[in-house]
Amino acid sequence: MGRPRSFDETGAVDAAAAVFRRGGYAAASVDDLVEATGVHRGSLYNVFGSKHGLFLRVLNAAAAPDADPAERLDVLLVALLELASVDVRVRDRVRSIVDECDVTAEQLGERLLARAELHNERTPN
Repeated sequence: MGRPRSFDETGAVDAAAAVFRRGGYAAASVDDLVEATGVHRGSLYNVFGSKHGLFLRVLNAAAAPDADPAERLDVLLVALLELASVDVRVRDRVRSIVDECDVTAEQLGERLLARAELHNERTPN
């Protein structure tokens, strides 16, 4: 029998989300994720399977009703810009989050411009 999990999974997902939002999927190394989450590499792989599996968990967390709207948009932008065109699972999940959370193209565009410091950020609905 394996040892019981010794970390807060939700906290680890939140910490990983911050890493992905800050630098994107491709720029986030497993070492960055290990450092941010405080979860040992082996535990990270045992629980989430891979960096991709962890990102899918981050994407699922972004769909939660209590998720911060700006953070949700940031995760969606990472997914759209880096993964959705080549990853059916990510594309399908993004589509469902957009529908479930009533995310508009205008909100995504405004958030993208705000992240690039090209547009005054407005609070998403």
